[in-house]
Amino acid sequence: MDLKHHRREYKRGILDENYLSDTPYPLFTMWLQEALKEEKNDPTAMILSTVGKDNIPSSRVVLLKESSESGLVFFTNYLSRKGNDIEQNPYVSLLFFWPALERQVRIEGNVQKIPAPESDAYFGSRPRESQIAVWASHQSTPISDRKDLETSFQEFSRKFKGQTIPRPPHWGGYQVIPHRFEFWQGRKNRLHDRIEYRLSDDQWTICRLAP
Repeated sequence: MDLKHHRREYKRGILDENYLSDTPYPLFTMWLQEALKEEKNDPTAMILSTVGKDNIPSSRVVLLKESSESGLVFFTNYLSRKGNDIEQNPYVSLLFFWPALERQVRIEGNVQKIPAPESDAYFGSRPRESQIAVWASHQSTPISDRKDLETSFQEFSRKFKGQTIPRPPHWGGYQVIPHRFEFWQGRKNRLHDRIEYRLSDDQWTICRLAP
């Protein structure tokens, strides 16, 4: 495939310092709300990148489940590759890409587990089949074939039949506590707007970056 000339012009919006708040959260919340309205598929999807003890970066898509000035929350298997990476190195990056809005947000910060009762509450709100899947799958570990996975799912379906399914101890939420945001708005002629917020001594500083 010849991909060299596959491109489009960005000209939907602008990002002007005159309309920024002292912290990044109002702008992030506004952009997220607009993405929820305009992005057709998975507007809360974010690329989570981790680095483990081998210093090799690893990325995957997870879903944002909570957003506030306290941090951004997602849920996963604590024993997965991402969980093992976080155990070794609690610094991560997040990337939101909203193509309909021609926007990206990059976030860097440290991550910690949320309290168990909060993980219990979210687990209890999930569809029953999703709860069973958490028990059935040892995430990131090799399996011989899909049949083994489906068999495990059926075994746990029978085990929990007629019961409330408890949250397994190896599954729960993480909260990313940001120290850096970068907001990217696509612009004409590749002269994109990039605004960085960086936290230092409990104060956010704002800087425009060259595209």
